[in-house]
Formats: sequence, structure tokens, C-alpha cells
Amino acid sequence: MKPTPLIDTVFLEKLERLAIQWQKSFPGLVGGHNISHFAGPGQEFLDHRQFHHGDDLRAVNWRAYLRLEKLFLKMFQVEPRIPVRLLLDSSNSMVTGHVSKFDYARRLAAALCYVGLVRLDTICIQPFGADLGDSFISGGGRHRFIPAVNFLQDLKPSGRTNYFQIARQFISRYPQRGLLIIISDFLDDTDCERPLQFLAGFGHELMLLHVWSEEDRDPPWEGQLDLTDAETGATLEIGFDAATRRNYTAAFDEYAKGIQRIGLRNSGRYVGISTSTAIEEAVFGPLARSGGIQ
Repeated sequence: MKPTPLIDTVFLEKLERLAIQWQKSFPGLVGGHNISHFAGPGQEFLDHRQFHHGDDLRAVNWRAYLRLEKLFLKMFQVEPRIPVRLLLDSSNSMVTGHVSKFDYARRLAAALCYVGLVRLDTICIQPFGADLGDSFISGGGRHRFIPAVNFLQDLKPSGRTNYFQIARQFISRYPQRGLLIIISDFLDDTDCERPLQFLAGFGHELMLLHVWSEEDRDPPWEGQLDLTDAETGATLEIGFDAATRRNYTAAFDEYAKGIQRIGLRNSGRYVGISTSTAIEEAVFGPLARSGGIQ
């Protein structure tokens, strides 16, 4: 039985209109919101994409138009590129919830990966749990999307989150500064705000995509509960009623605001997304409104 595709063709066609955006200036690097890196003399041809209103007519492949009666835009490689790295939470807490946060995060990563590859961004998918796992790196072009999807589909969640360890390993493995998109539920027994600040302080621009299930924010249960931590296996007995639920939801929202402050005060972005939100709605809604993609 074939696995359910992470992303369908109709959605991919809509994503072709988008580009990943960032706000920082990275000396000596190009990409993202700069317009001039798609066509021009002395650049290496790499791929085509469909022509959209507002694109530069000088980059149209007119020979292809004469054969196919469709407009395609020629894409060119410009070096060096700003690296776009997707730090994908693959810890055990991501499998919890009525809708798997891990599956949702992989679909979100696939959408962002496609947007970046079509625009010839340098994309790195870096899964993590307690440590950084094996990564997928591509120099751009839509022809690299299928290998990226295969990589995402083969990932298995495991381990417990350790943001201090991840931040240290990430700085060591990726010394070149760039755009760092973290897709995570940001659940860690220890502090995750200081490691995030450390990554921002090193020079990376942060785009924090906070994925949660409805159960994470507003647990539907009542009564005497026996809870088991998905990552540590630790158990907890707790009495849960309406007042406890309100306090818990308020604490969750305050925790989310703390993560948001990390992103915003470092000229980055924060987007909170419930797994009850359709992926397409999340991309063209809160993610687009944040300015992370346009």
C-alpha cells in the first residue's frame, strides 16, 4: 500500500507563485526577495517554471511557447545563495494528538521546500530529536522535489527534544548564517527560549513555525487522569476539571507568547498553527500574513 502523498499536484501549482522571504541582509549572499536572481546574462540555466502575471517577459522561453503554446519562465542559478534550512522536529512528542503533528509538520516542510526549490533557493531539511539527524541538501530546482519528498516520507520520529544540544550541534554543523525555519511543537522539559536566542544571536534569521494539536492547547479530558510523557515515559496523576483546563490553556498561550517574543525581537517571525488548520489555509493564511512567504 502506497503512503498518502504529503502534498498534491493542485496545491503545488498554487505554490509556484510564492517565494520564501527574509528580512536580514547577509553580506555576499543573494536570494529570497531579491528580484534580479531569476534571469540575466552570465548566469547558469537551471530550470523552468510556469509564467505568472508580473513576471519578466525577457525571461520567457519563447521557443517553448511556439511548440507548446504555453508560457514558461527560464530560471537561472546565481551564486552564492542564502541557505534556507528547515529544522524539523522529529521527537516523540510530535506523534501525539488526534492529527499527528509529525505528519502535519512534514507536509508543511514539503510545501516550503517546493517553494524554495522552484525559486532556486538552497534548501536543507534537517530533522532533530535529542540530536541532529541525517539531512537532505539541494542546490535548487523543482527536479529535486521528489527526492526531498522521499526523504521526508522516510523519516521516523524518535527520541526526546533537547534544544540546548540541538543549538550547539547546529552552530557547529552549519557555520554559514542564513534563514532558519524551525517547525516544532517546542515542547522541551528544559528551556527552549535561550537556545533559540543563541541561534538568533549567532546571526541566523529565525522563522518559528509553532505546530500544536488541539489537545495540546485545550485538553478535552476531565476527571482523574494518568498521564504518560511521550518522550520520557514519566507518569503523572492529576485531577482535571474545567478550572484546571482554563489555567492550563492560559499557561499554554503564555508559553507560546514567549516563543513568539524570541522571534520578533530578533527581527524574525513566529507563526502558531493548529493541526486542525488545513495546510493550504496555513500557508496562504497565517504564514503569508507573517511575511515569511509572499
